[in-house]
Amino acid sequence: MIRYLFVRLSYMLPVVWLVVSVVFLLIHLVPGDPIQAMLGEGAAGADIQAARHAYGLDVPLPTQYVRYWMGVLHGDLGQSLRLNKPVKDLVAQAYPATLSLTLSALFVAIVLSIPAGVRSATRRNRWDDRALSFFSLLGLSFPNFALGPVLILIFAIQFDWLPVSGARSWRSLILPAITMGASLAAILTRMVRTSMLEELGQDYIRTARAKGLTERDVVYRHALRNALIPVVTVIGLQFGALLAGAIVTETIFAWPGIGRLTISAISNRDYSLVQGCLLCIGLTYVAVNFFTDLIYSALNPRIRQ
Repeated sequence: MIRYLFVRLSYMLPVVWLVVSVVFLLIHLVPGDPIQAMLGEGAAGADIQAARHAYGLDVPLPTQYVRYWMGVLHGDLGQSLRLNKPVKDLVAQAYPATLSLTLSALFVAIVLSIPAGVRSATRRNRWDDRALSFFSLLGLSFPNFALGPVLILIFAIQFDWLPVSGARSWRSLILPAITMGASLAAILTRMVRTSMLEELGQDYIRTARAKGLTERDVVYRHALRNALIPVVTVIGLQFGALLAGAIVTETIFAWPGIGRLTISAISNRDYSLVQGCLLCIGLTYVAVNFFTDLIYSALNPRIRQ
């Protein structure tokens, strides 16, 4: 097991390095001068040069790259050009909001998909199976940027049940979590159904039924546990998609998370802040995939071999 952990960790480091390096190069290769944009068109040349020197943008790109990595290794992500605050403080303020939104969306997806997938598999080719298949297809076809405004119109404006935007209380989390979790719930429902159908046809299921176990025990204690192995993998991979989808959802609902902060930093060409936000998202994605591998190896010990 220790060797397996070491191998997985050794895979993570090159991925993190590649993500940070690509983001660093892309943001610096985009045309335009962030200092000019920050100070305005009428700024004096001396002021522009002084600001460029203060933020370390007057040295060659390889030198900036080395300095950035030295700062990252020492826990310093630089200074925001626009907000004039340490990037790590801005990311630390926004990250909990995004994490709570992503975990809530994941919870919504799991709560909806597992019972629906199991029901669909046990009622194969019946009316409820067809109905669930229709709704899962509808969820896959309805993007976040379309579902979010529809939910706002119905539940926030028409019935006034939930807040339109912001993060004033836990009620503000409901609509964005449903918006993000709906498409993932549709994917997982189809995954659970397919995996359950495969497991329900196995010999050990027939043996369990022959031993006199109740259908509930057969389905949930035996078939579902084995059916969840591929589903866990998909959940880990889709967690990164939820983080990416948070950028759109947070913009729609004015959610004060790292996705909205990233959009603002990109529009303002705030180099350090963009790099800090994407580094945080990348590290989270890599960490989630690492823990997914651990869970997968626990459910299926053969994977460690």
